[in-house]
Amino acid sequence: MSRAFVFPGQGAQTIGMGRELAEAYPAAKAVFDEVDDALNLKLSALIWEGEQDELTLTKNAQPALMATSLAAFRALEAEGVKITDAAYVAGHSLGEYSALAAAGALSVADAARLLRTRGEAMQSAVPVGIGAMAALLGLDFKTAAEVAREAAQGEVCQAANDNDPAQVVVSGHKAAVERAVEIAKEKGAKRAVLLPVSAPFHCSLMAPAAEVMAGALARIEMGVPKVPLIANVVAEPVHAGHEIEQLLVEQVTGSVRWRESVLWMAHHGVDEIWEIGAGKALSGMIRRIEKSVACRAVGTPDEVKAAAESLQG
Repeated sequence: MSRAFVFPGQGAQTIGMGRELAEAYPAAKAVFDEVDDALNLKLSALIWEGEQDELTLTKNAQPALMATSLAAFRALEAEGVKITDAAYVAGHSLGEYSALAAAGALSVADAARLLRTRGEAMQSAVPVGIGAMAALLGLDFKTAAEVAREAAQGEVCQAANDNDPAQVVVSGHKAAVERAVEIAKEKGAKRAVLLPVSAPFHCSLMAPAAEVMAGALARIEMGVPKVPLIANVVAEPVHAGHEIEQLLVEQVTGSVRWRESVLWMAHHGVDEIWEIGAGKALSGMIRRIEKSVACRAVGTPDEVKAAAESLQG
C-alpha cells in the first residue's frame, strides 16, 4: 500500500482543535508552545479558548491550522509513524506549509512566521468589500473557468480552487464574482454561492501579497523535503528548495489544483491518503475525485492511535 499525507487549508479551523492532542502527547504540546514563541503571542489560547470569529481571521487561522496539523503529525511520530511512511505530501493552500514542515523542509517556527505574514499580506492586499469568492457546485473546472472569463468584463474573475470534479471556487472583484454566480446557474450549476471569506484569495488581486511572500521566503532557509511535495500550482512533485519557494510565491495568485494533485498521486500508485490536522474536508474532496483511494482523518488521539496501528497490521 502506498500512501500520502495531506494537510488542510483555511475553513477547517474550530475552537478547541488540537487540544486533546496537546493533552495526550507532550510532542504535540511542544508544537503549540513553539508556535506561541515564534509569533510572540498566545495563539494556543485563542485556538483553545478564544472566539471563532477571531480564530477565523486569516492572520490567525493560517498559523493555527498549521500548528494543529503539526501537533497531529508529532503525535503520529510518537506512535512510531515516520514521514517516510508516505510516498508524497501535499497541502491545500496554506496546508502546503504544514506539509513542508512535516517533511522537514521548514521548521515549525519558520512556518508559523511565514503563515502569519502570509495571512496579514493576503488580508491587506485588497480593501474589505472589494473582492469576493464563490463556490460553483456541479460544474467541472473547464466550464467554471469559462464562467469566470465571461463574468470578468474588464475586472478580475479567476477559477481559484479546483477542489473536486463538482466544486470549483472563483475569486476576484465582488461584482465580477456576483456575475459569475448568475452565469454559473445559467450554465447548469447545481448551486452557486458567495463564500464568507475576508478577501479574494488565489487570484491576481493578491499580487501585493505575493510580493510580500517573495521577500519573506527569501529570508528563510528552505530545505529539501524528505518526501516529495505535490505542489498546488503544478499538481506534480517538486523536490528542490528554491523551486518550492518560487511555487509558494506563485500559489498566492495561482489556482489551487487540488483535483489534479490527487489524480496525479492516484495514477502514481497512491491508494491511501491520511488527512492530518483539523476537519475532514479534504477527505470528502478526495472521495469525490478518486473513489479507489482510501481516506483516513487524523486529528484526535484516538485517530492517531488507529492510524499508527494500521501500519503495524
